[in-house]
Amino acid sequence: MTGHESPLGHESPLSKAFKAVFLTLWLIITIFPLYWITITSFKRPGEVLSFPLDYWPRHFSLESYTELFEKSRFGIYFGNSLLVATVAGAVATAVATLSAYVLARFRFRGRGALLMAALVTQMIPAFIALGPLYVLMTDLGLVDNRFGLMLVYIAVCVPFCTVMLRGFFENVPDSLEEAAMIDGCSRTGALFRVLLPVMRPGITAAFIFNFVTCWNELFLSVTLMNSDDNKTVPTALSGFISSFDIDWSLMSAAAVLTILPTMALFAFAGRHIVQGLTAGAVKE
Repeated sequence: MTGHESPLGHESPLSKAFKAVFLTLWLIITIFPLYWITITSFKRPGEVLSFPLDYWPRHFSLESYTELFEKSRFGIYFGNSLLVATVAGAVATAVATLSAYVLARFRFRGRGALLMAALVTQMIPAFIALGPLYVLMTDLGLVDNRFGLMLVYIAVCVPFCTVMLRGFFENVPDSLEEAAMIDGCSRTGALFRVLLPVMRPGITAAFIFNFVTCWNELFLSVTLMNSDDNKTVPTALSGFISSFDIDWSLMSAAAVLTILPTMALFAFAGRHIVQGLTAGAVKE
């Protein structure tokens, strides 16, 4: 090792300073849009477009939030999104868990093709299938139906989560399942009593991924939901944009409320997300 090289595991002060500056700038760039939306939601409607720009509200006001529920049916939209995202996310996670278990523990003809098909579906933009999907849902009588939207979201979420959870299953030693079966458990009993508790971080990460995907999805919701009683939050946000104007105050208030459920999920389950997403990275 020459005199110019740093010992393994140690960084020079210049490198540390550069990294700190870079991460600080990146944090500011990342946080600023969220900060701006939040303070805009607390401004009075007449102050939103004032010039010069106010980076802090002159007078904190809840007028935007009050008008949001008085002038629109945002409460209904929020409830629809919460119901659809929760049910679809939970069902998709359950289906993906069982599918991933089969793909990880059994060897059968066509296994590789199934995995490839699950990956290929993630490469196809959703809007390409909107036309055929709308015709199919119309024939089934599921247009403008929350149950129909749940079915579509489940179909969208299952492939990727199956691949993700398969990696987690393969990281769990076979000996755990074999020991449970030697002690008298059936294969199903070993799955539910031994493997699933061990896989809780991965399952939590999969559910949160599914929930956020369903919560933020716009194209399918706009296409399949027509009445105000069935619309979801992304559809409501797009409704604040007209041909000649954008209601920034109401949109900002709605955006802040829309972010809260996902922030709460990530806050309470952040540790499980990291463990779940990295579980299949290293094989024992």
